[in-house]
Amino acid sequence: MAVIHIQPAPFFANKNRAFWALQLAGWGGAFLMRAFNALANGLPYGLLLIILVTTITGFSLSLVLSVVYRQLIDRRPIVTWGGTAIALVLAVIVHAGIDAWVQDLYYSGTRETTFVQRFIGITYIPLTLLGGWSALYYAINFFLTVERQADRLERLEVQTTAAQLAMLRYQLNPHFLFNTLNSISTLVLLKQTEPANAMLTRLSSFLRHTLIAEPGSQVPLEQEVETLQLYLDIERMRFEERLRTQFEIEDAAMQACLPAMLLQPLIENAIKYAVSPQEEGACISLSARVVGQRLRIAIDDTGPGIEGPMQRSLLEHMPEGTRPVSTGVGLANIRNRLMQGYGDDHLFEAGSKPDGGFRVLIEIPYETVEEDAHSRAPARRTVSSRSSPPARAERGDGMVDLNPQSAIGT
Repeated sequence: MAVIHIQPAPFFANKNRAFWALQLAGWGGAFLMRAFNALANGLPYGLLLIILVTTITGFSLSLVLSVVYRQLIDRRPIVTWGGTAIALVLAVIVHAGIDAWVQDLYYSGTRETTFVQRFIGITYIPLTLLGGWSALYYAINFFLTVERQADRLERLEVQTTAAQLAMLRYQLNPHFLFNTLNSISTLVLLKQTEPANAMLTRLSSFLRHTLIAEPGSQVPLEQEVETLQLYLDIERMRFEERLRTQFEIEDAAMQACLPAMLLQPLIENAIKYAVSPQEEGACISLSARVVGQRLRIAIDDTGPGIEGPMQRSLLEHMPEGTRPVSTGVGLANIRNRLMQGYGDDHLFEAGSKPDGGFRVLIEIPYETVEEDAHSRAPARRTVSSRSSPPARAERGDGMVDLNPQSAIGT
């Protein structure tokens, strides 16, 4: 049995429809309140016609005021409030004048009250109604303006984060690519066609995996490990027995989501600083397990650690406070990507191990592919439910529309 999920539309999803709904509800309520008051006090039924005419007058004048206010709402404060006061006074005068004229027709010959007396006596009614209507008009529109600006900031922050993630993703060290192409060139010059062809094939498979993944996208750890295996197959053709690897990954961790290409720079960093400088090479270990609601990943190597000559040369160019936690651009890149993707809800540690070698420890929230898709969809619905689509529409290129509809009652 299919389940249909119904998402309630925001009241201001269509500002014009919301304006007319408020108009009809407000003025209809005002008519009913005055009518019930007249009937409760035993007044003649003919007064209901007068109340209806005055209500229609107020309804019509509020439409005129909405046009005027819409032109004033984005002006300087002195223009906005000065123009509003003038328009409101004129509307009250017209409303009171029509009310006095209608009552003069209704009471003609039965009361000795003059037109001016009637006009002065009933002025407070249109002043109260139109004054309250004007206050609500500006309050609602200012509220929508604040909501629209807050949503624009939120969307711009999301776009900024995506751009920063893309920038960090594209900053990944292409050192391995240079070395691989250099190795292929060397094999070709030595006329070792089969190894060169095998390395080129593996390089193309690796690049296909890395280029398909969008910057900032989340992939299962299983897919990330497959990409790592392609990369390690390339590097093994360069280092042969000097490069030794060991993977220990729990089954539950295989389905965990993490940013695409998060681990490759760490493995590359280990090869560069542990395998390459040592004649005997080194062993690189990757472990991943689920601890509570967290995914913990550790990458260890048996290299020289922080005390290695290459690491020391890098540390000399780093601030004192950051020397123990980073050994190059790759680690800084990963740290920034984790900060952009998870904020403070992550752990990133890097440094030498007591028994030698180097370790990088990452801990992020544990989410599977289904949970990640489910958690992201409501967030998008929450953003879109604040106000109307025109106020927060996006262009086809994903950028925020900076010129949305500004007020209700268009």
